Amino acid sequence: MTPDAPHLLVEKRDGVLILTMNRPEARNSLSPQMLVRLAEAWREFRESKDCHVAILTGAGDEDFCAGGDLKLTMPLVTGARQPEGEWDHRLLADGTAFTDAILRGFELYKPVIAAVNGKALGGGTEMTNACDLRVASERAVFGTPEAKVGLLPGGGSISRLPRQIPYAKAMEMLLVGGTFSAQEALEMGLLNYVVPHDQLLPKALELAEKLAANGPLALRKIKEGVVRSSGLPLDRALEIENEVSAAVLSSRDAREGPRAFAEKRRPRFTGE
Repeated sequence: MTPDAPHLLVEKRDGVLILTMNRPEARNSLSPQMLVRLAEAWREFRESKDCHVAILTGAGDEDFCAGGDLKLTMPLVTGARQPEGEWDHRLLADGTAFTDAILRGFELYKPVIAAVNGKALGGGTEMTNACDLRVASERAVFGTPEAKVGLLPGGGSISRLPRQIPYAKAMEMLLVGGTFSAQEALEMGLLNYVVPHDQLLPKALELAEKLAANGPLALRKIKEGVVRSSGLPLDRALEIENEVSAAVLSSRDAREGPRAFAEKRRPRFTGE
């Protein structure tokens, strides 16, 4: 990769946003530039009327993402390194850029697919946890090794992993800090699919195209209902379900979908 190549590649295909972390020479670790670009891309995606699904992947054949860059980013955010260039200053000036970039606490109700092309350790696993559907190459490896160096996986894994996979496996991943193969991650429920390496992006795109063909408002409200009701008592969760259901049932899309089915044609959804 040339020195001035962008640390995040952005591509749009028929309602699908593809974000590629583009620092293969640095294990696709999160530089200040990548974090700022990711935060901007997620914010634009949230407001976009044209893109309804996103895919997050990494460049190269070895690494999905190794988490925060230990030479550039972590010393900067801890104050051990003074800001030097444009991206350093932009990251520090934006109080939520880091957390928005890794989808920690960022309100996003459009679906996101992780296409994990290689090692996803530390922040890479945490970013995978933040995605709604997960496809991995057979080469992928997962783990949160932070405890081994006296740290903790505070990018969302402590909160998300015990909700997404069996408690005992979540605690093994968090406390022991070992690694898990793609097949092991699939068996514990962390992934939807494991595919041959050369089929990774095609499989992710296949899923994205299926999602993009669905009602965009329905997709957003389904995810919103799931996210907002997670961990709540059933009666409160059903109230949220009633709320998102009412929003969809009163929409134009809710009338267009059944009409298109009856007329044996593809629906023309507007997201309204």
